[in-house]
Amino acid sequence: MGLFDKLKNTAASAVGGAVNNAAMSIGNKSETFTFTALPESLAQMQALPEASLDSPFKAAALTVCALCAYAADKNIGTEMLNWLRGPRPLNGTEISFLNDRFRDGKTYIPFSYFEGATPDNDYTPSEPFRITVQSTHVSGEEQGYMKLFIPCGGADSPRPIKLRMKGDGKWFLWEQYLLTGIRTPKSADPWA
Repeated sequence: MGLFDKLKNTAASAVGGAVNNAAMSIGNKSETFTFTALPESLAQMQALPEASLDSPFKAAALTVCALCAYAADKNIGTEMLNWLRGPRPLNGTEISFLNDRFRDGKTYIPFSYFEGATPDNDYTPSEPFRITVQSTHVSGEEQGYMKLFIPCGGADSPRPIKLRMKGDGKWFLWEQYLLTGIRTPKSADPWA
């Protein structure tokens, strides 16, 4: 093994160890983020303190903000999501999936992750906007990835989101399962 190979292996081992330590030390944890206003452009999102993306919790909270933006304006939401995905922008299938989830006026779904948003108030969150992101004992099982959970006012259990750590220590959106069905808002529920 040459000198270059030794250096490369040492660097890879250090990064791998940092990723593994971050993932394994997380345990059961909860972080709440507060936004006085939701970002309406990529520049506004990048100006938020959470935009450092130095923790998977921050990336998860910003993903919900980006999905809210997507509900209002697909182009702006796509810019935000692509930024949150790092070197892996949305592909055509993923954009089609997002469009399908927001079809038929279901733009309220991402707002259901903020405190105070329930079916009874048509998923209108309390202000300032607060979102809680949680980890569990299974969150760090896969090296380099973090599976977190976000409580939803329209579901009985928190919904998962998966983040991936890049070599520079920043966390990016890998997969989200936040746009699945939730309880119908009261104003749209014929049985309410």
